[in-house]
Amino acid sequence: MKQQRISLWIVFGTLLGALIGAVAIQAEAQEQTTTVTSGTQVAIEYTLKLENQAVLETNVGSTPFTYVQGAHRIVPGLEKALEGMKIGESKQVTVPPEDGYGTVNKEAFLEVAKDQIPSDAQTVGAQLQGQNASGQPVRARVAEVKDNTVIVDFNHPLAGKTLYFDVKVLNIQQTPGQ
Repeated sequence: MKQQRISLWIVFGTLLGALIGAVAIQAEAQEQTTTVTSGTQVAIEYTLKLENQAVLETNVGSTPFTYVQGAHRIVPGLEKALEGMKIGESKQVTVPPEDGYGTVNKEAFLEVAKDQIPSDAQTVGAQLQGQNASGQPVRARVAEVKDNTVIVDFNHPLAGKTLYFDVKVLNIQQTPGQ
């Protein structure tokens, strides 16, 4: 009788240990899916401002922005700052130009004859759209208008700018195959 009780306690202890182990493994798996890590699909709400605090873009109150962490589909500084965040966590992120849209590249300025630019676009700040030799869309901005030429800037409009994000992680999911 005493030996039966000991056997039952051993069986009970073994089952309890296995159950605790399974719960720990499940909790660890849950932790991985609720933390922004490479390969996870992340839904965020954000507001983007410049140094003057003017709001450039926001999706607060509308459709969340979704991306895959590590796929390099968002500016590197923001992607790096989101790494390790959890669902519901908010953060203010400052992204310097080197980790955003880059510094201003002086070689991205091109001086062209005025007759190459539509007359209604020959004003500083005018946005131009065209195609490169391979047919890819190209965007530029008129930086300066001279007597016979126009200086066109092919840098990204946010090149050289420090970006200020208010960001909140709304959801994290494993991507298929992860």
